[in-house]
Amino acid sequence: MNVYITALLLALTASLANAEYLFGSSMLSRPLVTCTIAGLIMGDIKSGIIMGATLELAFIGSFSIGASIPPEIISGSILGTAFAIGAGKSTAVALTLGIPIASLVLVVKNLFFIFVLPNFVHKADKYAEEGNSKGMDRMQLLGGFFSVNLPIATVVFISFIVGSPVIKQVLAAIPQFVIDGLGIATGLLPAYGFALLLKIMINKNNVVFFILGFALAVYMKVPVTGVAIFGACLALVLTGYSSFHGDKSKGDKQEVATESNVSGGIDYADEEF
Repeated sequence: MNVYITALLLALTASLANAEYLFGSSMLSRPLVTCTIAGLIMGDIKSGIIMGATLELAFIGSFSIGASIPPEIISGSILGTAFAIGAGKSTAVALTLGIPIASLVLVVKNLFFIFVLPNFVHKADKYAEEGNSKGMDRMQLLGGFFSVNLPIATVVFISFIVGSPVIKQVLAAIPQFVIDGLGIATGLLPAYGFALLLKIMINKNNVVFFILGFALAVYMKVPVTGVAIFGACLALVLTGYSSFHGDKSKGDKQEVATESNVSGGIDYADEEF
């Protein structure tokens, strides 16, 4: 496939993955999706899926929290996968390329957030004062396109055209022991991604469940699928079933209370002895 057509398809993938302004939070931006599409474009969908799963683990805790913005995982995943497949390299190389690319593109994204997006936001405020809902919707779509979709797609397009030959030369010059070291880092980074996620989620109320899952996987050798099934059943027992029985008992109490009010008796269900 012509390099310009490939670059254009990768750019369109990046633009689609950044379409939260259009489709909402659809999870199209996750590496598992973008890397699979990039692998399909590069003619090796199997490697794209494998690289996507690896990058997904590394970026699993990458979410915007307040003013903390994570690396731009869309461009990093697409370009890292495309460069690695184009050069015939392993998943470790895709991960090693994806993280610095994502960090660099974040700078470009922030610049457009600072200098371009506010213009559309202020225009939307003006439409809000006028009660013009269609104008507000239009500013949301245009603001998202010109401050997110178009810049990221342009970066991916130019980077692939300019960087593909350069990346191939650089990767060809990397010694084998460095590639082996990158393979070891590939195994460590998913653990780091999970650590970022646990930092957000874990607290004294649910830490016992993480310890239980760890014990099942490490000491009882239960596969990940088995741990997930066990966790789903445990969640149903603790939340779904208890809520169901709680609502039923509440309804019985209300029925008893109604009967007691009619007969003039005492509501023994609510009395404490």
